[in-house]
Amino acid sequence: MSDVMVDHTQKLEETAVPNNLEQQDKQDEEQPQQSVQENAEYEDEELHKLLVPDITQLPLIPPSAVEFNFASYFAPDFMKPGNDQYVYRHANGLCVVGLASTHLAFNDKGGITAVDFNVGKSDRSGMKVTGKRKKNAQHFESNTALCKVCTNGDSYIVSFGQVLC
Repeated sequence: MSDVMVDHTQKLEETAVPNNLEQQDKQDEEQPQQSVQENAEYEDEELHKLLVPDITQLPLIPPSAVEFNFASYFAPDFMKPGNDQYVYRHANGLCVVGLASTHLAFNDKGGITAVDFNVGKSDRSGMKVTGKRKKNAQHFESNTALCKVCTNGDSYIVSFGQVLC
């Protein structure tokens, strides 16, 4: 061999990476890929758990629209015992007010005979609320009467004061 070729092969051997270092580099490249794959599989499993519920943990009966969309409150009347009310409050601020099952009107003989919305200065039954911003809606104070519930022997005024959304 010529001297030029020998010099050239020595330079190649000196600059060549040893075989075991090449294998180490390949292993280093494979390990992050494996951990990325394992991490991706773990994330897929977690996402699957969130999106597909365990059938054994589902309720037998799904919640009603009221239970799902409204927060329920019970408003006992301490000033007039037995005049209890309930409130369903929606996230948008809408409140639905009603008589609780413990209200005295349900215990009267004959039950509730009439509901009169003509209390105060205006007839509340004729009010029309329209649009996204609830145009023509009435704002209530703490002592505003909502309606009058009549039974055979008595009448009860349902007020907004004990409810206050």
